[in-house]
Amino acid sequence: MLKTITFSATFLFLAFLTVQCTNTESKPKDDPTVQNPSELPKTEADDIKRGEYLVQILGCNDCHSPKVMTEKGPVPDPNRMLSGHPADEQLAPIADKGILKGYALFNMSLTAAVGPWGTNFAANLTPDDTGLGNWTLEQFGKALREGKWKGMDGNRMLNPPMPWQNYVNMSDDDLSAIFAYLKSIPPVKNVVPAPVPPAS
Repeated sequence: MLKTITFSATFLFLAFLTVQCTNTESKPKDDPTVQNPSELPKTEADDIKRGEYLVQILGCNDCHSPKVMTEKGPVPDPNRMLSGHPADEQLAPIADKGILKGYALFNMSLTAAVGPWGTNFAANLTPDDTGLGNWTLEQFGKALREGKWKGMDGNRMLNPPMPWQNYVNMSDDDLSAIFAYLKSIPPVKNVVPAPVPPAS
């Protein structure tokens, strides 16, 4: 009788372990039973969260978001986040054009830069049709890794101060996560002005 009970208990314990070890149901990454969270399958929400983190630490808002003044100084305008240089914003005239031979100038929101290359305006990165709405991940990758305007072969190179050279070796996962995040934010209709060539 004791052998039967011991055998039965052992069998049940092994069956329980087998079920636990072969359970493929996805567990949350903060689940204490998860040994290595990075091995869990990624979800779209994971990509978006990772993309948001990358956009923040890469400083995309520094140039691509118009600013509002607060008690802490200028901060990205939450209503126009990542919408690029406002189409209706006129830049102040530059009294001494000679200064551009040795300096680069920015507007107050840092969405426009003037230098020896001319005047360049930060792009709309929101999923509106005036921004990234019609872009593919492949175009986004070509823009960031090859510096191609609109991510298309045969187009001009991206102008300074866009630091696309810093992203040449970005991983496919990070690139995809940033794109997923940008596609998830509220669209903002804003046709960014075309670059202005340097004065002759």
